[in-house]
Amino acid sequence: MKLIILSGRSGSGKSTALHQLEDEGFYAIDNLPVSLLPTLVKELSKSPLKVHQQVAVCIDARNSKDELSQFQSLCQQVRHYADLRIIFLDAADDKLIKRFSETRRRHPLTTDAQPLADVIKLESALLEPIVIESSLTIDSSDMSVHDLRSTIRDRILGVDNSRLAVQLKSFGFKRALPIDADQVFDLRMLPNPHWNEDLRRLTGRDDAVRDFLDQQDEVNAMYDDILHYLQRWLPRIEAGNRSYFTVAIGCTGGQHRSVYMVERLALSLRDRYPNLQVRHRELGSS
Repeated sequence: MKLIILSGRSGSGKSTALHQLEDEGFYAIDNLPVSLLPTLVKELSKSPLKVHQQVAVCIDARNSKDELSQFQSLCQQVRHYADLRIIFLDAADDKLIKRFSETRRRHPLTTDAQPLADVIKLESALLEPIVIESSLTIDSSDMSVHDLRSTIRDRILGVDNSRLAVQLKSFGFKRALPIDADQVFDLRMLPNPHWNEDLRRLTGRDDAVRDFLDQQDEVNAMYDDILHYLQRWLPRIEAGNRSYFTVAIGCTGGQHRSVYMVERLALSLRDRYPNLQVRHRELGSS
């Protein structure tokens, strides 16, 4: 059977992700006590019903600290019966606080003695055992409900699980590192089209910006270095049974250099990695 465990901090979109998996035919279970996971999977693996061959389970911080600390050993038991993927959803602290304020929902760990910001940090510590075991982290900070549903469909369901699913993501350092980055490359030392008035309003997807950057020796050297690095190490990452890997490439604003580099690398890597996906965080597009 195929099992997806969804987890993440409250407000990050776990319910939306679980509903999407349910819509795709998964047998969905919300807020499962983590200690029951091996028993559940063992019993469902014996079921003759087709619906029990694809299962999605949501586990969150409402479990006790002691139960969550056993997560690794419980997953080892589960792998005897299921093809397991662990997906962790998260978002920046300020985004989570804003979501709770807008919806007026109460955080499940909130007490009268602790403000929301402290509870959010406490939740991070409680869920650390799941973060360590996760196959993929999804940063929902800038995603709408529709964006998150599409990401679940494309990133988890729309890939060949026998191959490494690589995501190339451009971003701007002025808005901090992406939460879901496995590898980060910094392009801020390269010539910046922003200082050319004719190019400032364009992006790295536009021909004029591409032509400008194509002519820069430093840009071509950086491209060669990153490409050779990925060509050498991605096969070894894949051989280590990783299912997902996110390469984040950043410049100052995430509009020109990083977008250009992601698009150029994608052209060179897509034949080798058919599951490769492109996302431009600051452009809000893929």
